[in-house]
Amino acid sequence: MESAPGVWEIVQAGAAELLAPGRYRLTRLLRGQRGTEGAMGNPAPAGARIVFLDTALASLPIAEADLGIPWNWRIGPASRPVSDETYVAQAFTPAGVGLRPFSVAHVEQPWRKPRTPGDLTIRWTRRSRALAADNWGGLEVPLAEELEAYEVEILDGATVKRVLSVNTASAVYTAAQQTADWGAPLGPGDTLDIRIYQLSALVGRGAPKSVTLTF
Repeated sequence: MESAPGVWEIVQAGAAELLAPGRYRLTRLLRGQRGTEGAMGNPAPAGARIVFLDTALASLPIAEADLGIPWNWRIGPASRPVSDETYVAQAFTPAGVGLRPFSVAHVEQPWRKPRTPGDLTIRWTRRSRALAADNWGGLEVPLAEELEAYEVEILDGATVKRVLSVNTASAVYTAAQQTADWGAPLGPGDTLDIRIYQLSALVGRGAPKSVTLTF
């Protein structure tokens, strides 16, 4: 479902009721599937485009080396030559959105490390595109990336004050860093806006997770 121009959300329905030819009522919805929860904040307008995902769907033959390179497509019936008037020209630049890591989940309120007054530790839970991640019996989902790496942006409104780079699902925001950013370590009653990305060696930053932490 296209919730905004070029912004697509994958939605599953537990039931589809036929109301009229080509018209259905979908209920028991599961929204934001396969990492598309970022599109849920955009209400789909009336008449929004919907693509039914079934076995007819096929991946385009695009190599990893072609990501970010503009393509000019001609789309039409396979039974006719590409010069036929039924073909439509379409410019397309593959971005590899289906390869980028999902946003992280379950960001915990920060806690202060013992023996290091003022340091804050921020923790989260990794998500994974691997099909084995749907196994509810596992303690942790597979990595599905060459290396585990994250970037945590410390935000002041729209301004990025600092980026913490880590290779585990936690980051330490030291008292010295807090003082450099805000004039003093954060304390009770303060809030902190952060944005977390898991990194991919192929496509860079994954989908962001934005959170406001309260102390």
